This record gives sequence, C-alpha cells and structure tokens, in this order.
Amino acid sequence: MCGIVGYIGSKNAIEVVVKGLQRLEYRGYDSAGVAGISNGKIQIVKKNGRVDILKQTVEDIKFTSHVGIGHTRWATHGEPSDINAHPHISSKGKVAIVHNGIIENYLTLKKELQKKGKVFLSETDSEVIAHLLEEVLEANGGDMIASLQIVQRTLVGAFAVVILSVEQPDMIYAIKKGTPLVLGIGQGENFLASDGTPLVQYTKSVIYIGDGEILRMSAKDFQIYNSDIQEISHKTSTLEMELSMIEKDGFEHFMLKEIFEQPKTILDSMRGRITADFSEVKLGGINKYAPQLYNANRYLFLACGTSFHAGMVARYVFEQWCRVACEVDVASEFRYRKPVIHSGDAIFAISQSGETADTIVAIEEAKEHGANIFGICNVVGSTISRVSHEGAYTHAGVEIGVASTKAFTAQLTVLYLFGLKIAQSKGTLTAEQIKQYNKELLAIPNQVAEILKMSAEILEISKTLKDAHSMLFLGRGVQFPIALEGALKMKEITYIHAEGYAAGEMKHGPIALIDENVPTVIIAVKDSNYLKVISNIKEIKARKGKVIAIITKGDKDIPGIADHCIEIPETSDALYPLLTTIPLQLLSYHTANVRGCDIDKPRNLAKSVTVE
Repeated sequence: MCGIVGYIGSKNAIEVVVKGLQRLEYRGYDSAGVAGISNGKIQIVKKNGRVDILKQTVEDIKFTSHVGIGHTRWATHGEPSDINAHPHISSKGKVAIVHNGIIENYLTLKKELQKKGKVFLSETDSEVIAHLLEEVLEANGGDMIASLQIVQRTLVGAFAVVILSVEQPDMIYAIKKGTPLVLGIGQGENFLASDGTPLVQYTKSVIYIGDGEILRMSAKDFQIYNSDIQEISHKTSTLEMELSMIEKDGFEHFMLKEIFEQPKTILDSMRGRITADFSEVKLGGINKYAPQLYNANRYLFLACGTSFHAGMVARYVFEQWCRVACEVDVASEFRYRKPVIHSGDAIFAISQSGETADTIVAIEEAKEHGANIFGICNVVGSTISRVSHEGAYTHAGVEIGVASTKAFTAQLTVLYLFGLKIAQSKGTLTAEQIKQYNKELLAIPNQVAEILKMSAEILEISKTLKDAHSMLFLGRGVQFPIALEGALKMKEITYIHAEGYAAGEMKHGPIALIDENVPTVIIAVKDSNYLKVISNIKEIKARKGKVIAIITKGDKDIPGIADHCIEIPETSDALYPLLTTIPLQLLSYHTANVRGCDIDKPRNLAKSVTVE
C-alpha cells in the first residue's frame, strides 16, 4: 500500500525519486522520505505529510546523489511521523531500506536484534529489515546477495524491499515476496518502482520482479537471481501507458477526469470482443480453460471493496443468463470461514491493480482445492494475472484517483462479456437475445456520455447534501450492489456516513433513521422492480425524508414524488448498472468538492491494498 521508487544513473537521483514519489502518492501519503549516498555516507531526509513537504526540504538543503531510494507511506505499524517514515537505516549506518508490505514476525526478530545491541528508533515493522540485513552482512563477510537470500528466507509476510549499502555505493539491491516491484531499464540508468507510473516518463521497457527473486542493479546493467542465487533471465515487457494518462489534462481532480473517461474505457473493454454482426463474444484469454469455464457447476466471485460490488452485480447477471449457482465473497474473509470448494469450480478474481493481497491469498486457497481461476484485472503483468489460469484485462488505463470509478465500470463490462459468452455456450440465452444484449452493450458508451452532460445539474443537487451527516442508498435486484457502491463512494471521499441497503430491507430496520435530515438516494429505473421502488419512495416521503431518485428518462410518475430526479437513458434491466453508477459517482464527487474534501487522496485510504 506504500510506494517505492529507486534510481541510479547520471541524473540527480533525489530529484528523480521525489518526482516518482509524487506519481505514486495515491498509494500512500502519510509521510515520505528519500535516501542517497553522499561523501561516503547514507543521507536520509524524511517528513511527515505529503510529498510536497519532502520536495521543499530536499530542495532547500540541495540534496543530490547519483543513487537514491524513496518511499511514500500508508501507516500500518506506528502513527504517521518523521521517525516512522521510510527510509530506515541500520544501527551502524551501513544500509538503508524502504519497504512495502507487512513483516509478520517482526516482533520476534526485533527482540533478538535488541539483545544483540541493535537500537530501534521507530515503531515500524520495517526497521527490523535494516538491522537484520546489517547483522547478516557482517556474518557473511559483506556478501550482499547471499545475505539477502538469508534475509528473504527469514522474513515472514509480504514485502518489496529496496536497499542502499554504503559499502557498495554504485548499486541498488531489492528483494520481493507478494508485493509488486517493477524494474525500469534505461540507457545508462535504471529505475525501480511499485508500479509503472514513475517510470513512463523515462522508459517503457520494464521487468516485473518475481517472488523470491533478488535484484542487483547498477547504472549500466542489472542481474536477477532466484532464491537459490542462480542468475536468471526475464522477458522484458512494454509499459502500456502514456504520460498523459497520469496527468489531469485540465480537470480539477483525477477522479473527475476518470469519471469522464468512462465512455472510452467501457468501449475499450469491449473493443474487439464483440463480432461485427453482434452474434458472438470473443475472449481470447480463455481458450485453454474454456471447457472448464463453460461446464462449471458453480461460479464464485472473489474481490474486495468496489470490485466486490462488481462481483455482486455479476452474481445477479450470471444466474439470470447462465442458470448456474453463483456466490460472491469478500476475499478478505474467504479463507477464514473454511470455504467449501469443489474441484472444477470456476472462480473469478476481480481486482483493479491485480495486487490486492486478500484476493491473491483467497485464490491461492481456491487453487489448492482444484478450482479454476479466471482473473479480471487492469494491470498487465500483475500478480493476479500471473497466478490465474486464464482471464481478461479490463483496459481502463491507469486509475490514479483512490475512489475507483472507471475501473469499476470496466470490470462490469468484462463480467457482462463473460456472462454472455458462457450463456451462449450453454444455450441459456437464444441467439437473438445474445445479439440484442451485444447491441445494447455497444450503445452504453454513448449513453454514459449523455449522462455526463448532466454534471452541472448533479452539482446543484450535491449542494443540498453539503451539511448532511448521514445518508441512505437503496436499490432492488441488480441495483442493490450499485446502492452499496454509491454509498461507498460517498463515504470514501465526503466522509458523510452512508449506508447502502436492499430497498426491500428498509422496513426491517433502516427506516428508523429516516427524517428530514437524512437524505435517501434511491435507484428507481423502469425495470421489473419499478412499482415496488415507488412504494419505497412513498414510505420515505411519508416520514418527511428527502429523496434523490435515479430514474429512466421520460418517467412521468417519480418526478412528482421525489425531491430531486436524475434521468438516465433506457437499457435492459441487467445492463442498467453501467448507467446508474455514473450519476452516483458524480453525486459523491461534487458533494466532496463543495465540502472542501481532498478528493484524490481521501484520509486513511490508499489505492492499492497490497497487505492483508
């Protein structure tokens, strides 16, 4: 959940690293720090707060070095502070490290190292790595690779660790297990980062470091070793991003930019996957395991957060279209409930980053029981894309805003394509139904663009929510997960307490909250549940509740009942979630903006949750 950057070459490494940390700030922004080697010593600057504070400090002291490592922190062990910020340095000042992940056995290691005289300055689990490495280096005559092998085998948990050594000032080292780390290959310079965003300005040639591997990197070359210290070769990949993707392009916030990118990202997630005559869905990533997918007796969707809501939508759609039992599970709870997994179950692992630690652990558990894993993620080369049997990418492009928007609708799009592909194979939808759904899917991007034109109208509604302390979001059927997603977006970036409920459950408890001070957002499109939702609205209004309704364009009934209505185009019942989620994203964005919230960096949150 933290961000790591490393650089070695002819440029001022500190400047390159700080710029990279600014690119990675969405991964963690409690504190930030850099380390370089100057005059034969490791120099460290680290500051509580945003990267801008660190940037000003290093500029003021004119900190330069040809080699540097840096880190943005999302606190797990120890509160945000200067002393708990990374990098951490060993007792004798020989090595400095930055670390992303969690060391589960750090307390045991810390006690052992303290007995040997090591002095700990911070409350973090990460600091133990620096002291342990220094201890092992002394026992191994300064052999860094052999020492890193021992350290890597000693640490329990997930980690990407990048190391500077005062005794090897022209090298950067790294080890990795379960947390992403990318090597960027330049001309006379090399880079390291948690993802590609700090690298794209300098190089598109990258290598994704694997678990258990050890990296040694100089300005001119690099070597990668496996856990047995045998040098190995890696296929070089090309970053599929442009610098413009990680710029705001005139938008006030990344979140707003990404909301407005959805007509393109939804289309990109379908591009080439629906035949010209609308008769068939083609998914090239499931050729080998297609029979296992089509013949599964159960589909299980594993995900966290927003991706979990995408899985909930998929459950409704798959059961309707494919007529197969489906379940959806929060990945962070999956392995702790001793799940019943049958050989041949088809499991969809859904993650924007492809690095969500809870989801990775859950699918590893499922694989051990013979399940077939189909990954749906947004990042080429990510862990989930590698450990899944097969799957599909979402093609949403880089998502910087912590509150996921375009990645969510891209996930829904790909899940719809999977549902249609399976239904076609099973014969549970007719050829005409397949064609109709494909036509309507391809119409969605233009319909989303139409909704986005109402942004100013939705801003005016958001102004009425500025002082709200609590909100309800209601939906029935396939709109229930969208109500949950709408509530999540509202609480993530506005800090208004918001709860999503199945509308039919309102009278079983939540209705007690309704009064003139608790606004309710209700999804009331003209689908098979329309009349029941009207009854819900009337129940709320009878208790003086204020209602914001998402309705189908041309609705003549609800505008006479609700306080505010947001119209969206008509589509099939199953596909409505791709449209109803858009006004909810805009509603949360504009509400956060009028409240003066830090939209792209909401408090206590990080973009990619790479620890359990």
